[in-house]
Amino acid sequence: MSPTARPLCLDEYEHQARARLPADVFDYVFGGSDDECSLRDSRRAFDAWWLRPSVLVDVARCDTSVELLGTRLAHPLGVAPMAYQALAHPDGEVATARAAGALGGLMVVSTMASRTLEDVAAAATGPLWFQVYCFRERAVTTALIRRAEAAGYKALVLTVDTPRLGRRMRDLRSGFGLPAHVRAANFDAGVTAALAARASGESGIASHASRDFDPSLTWEAVEWVRSVSRLPVLLKGVLTAEDTARAVAAGVDGVIVSNHGGRQLDGAIPPLEALPEVVATAKGRCEVLMDGGIRRGTDVLKALALGAKAVLVGRPVYWGLAAGGEEGVGHLLSLLREELLLALALAGRPSLPSLDASVLRRRTF
Repeated sequence: MSPTARPLCLDEYEHQARARLPADVFDYVFGGSDDECSLRDSRRAFDAWWLRPSVLVDVARCDTSVELLGTRLAHPLGVAPMAYQALAHPDGEVATARAAGALGGLMVVSTMASRTLEDVAAAATGPLWFQVYCFRERAVTTALIRRAEAAGYKALVLTVDTPRLGRRMRDLRSGFGLPAHVRAANFDAGVTAALAARASGESGIASHASRDFDPSLTWEAVEWVRSVSRLPVLLKGVLTAEDTARAVAAGVDGVIVSNHGGRQLDGAIPPLEALPEVVATAKGRCEVLMDGGIRRGTDVLKALALGAKAVLVGRPVYWGLAAGGEEGVGHLLSLLREELLLALALAGRPSLPSLDASVLRRRTF
């Protein structure tokens, strides 16, 4: 990627990805469920807040470092778990792991990755967390957790908002299934064959989830995951104070406030709106992260000011991967970090601990 062709912001990466990816692949990455209200609302939620900058503050040096679960990171920007990244680039998750680690950041690797969790770990230079789906056959989930532990992953991220897959209209219209060159690398050929199935009005991805994901999952599963692993456990998909209280009582190490990128329950509260009640309920007893709709450094600042310890970035990483592989992801993440540094300086908040809700005010028009 030549310097003159490099995008200047994350949205410009989206335009490049749209031009490079097959239409059905772009729709799979970009789309949400049903009418895509949650998809849109996740972005709009950031526009509901004004920033209240402080002036005459020494911002000659701004510090974006943060500690998560005992690991010091250069910045609070992690890569959200996203499946099948080889759809965007042949190196897939390996390229993303290299880019995230080079910038001193965190990556959460999907169960449904297109490179094995061992291959990703071998390429990584930064901390990795492993995203876990609970399958009907608990032995399948146990085996994946054991592999993640052996490969050096630092935490488990149990996704709890997907007892069934949301109705993703774009995938149904295209009859989306994985192309021949992409597979679910952590599973055998039978699983990949099911994911590749194509038929009008159906989705191979949804059919696989309906067959294999455990729809009877309850809070017992949290205790079970903690019983089979000594790794820290975070729950991804928490949006309410009530579930946060249950998570804390269950002894989790963190929650990730998320609506699954607007791909599950359409009309669910946007993550940024849910964040304050989750933070207030957690009361520092577990880490609180957030994903959903991050596109600018000022978005990151707002999430951190509302109490998130860090944020995870999803779709834009796919766009960077499609536009330029490892280099594209690295540049995209560096853009976001530079925007955060500038936002901290202009807001008069030179470090992350200096951020709190006093830097924000609700829009009145």
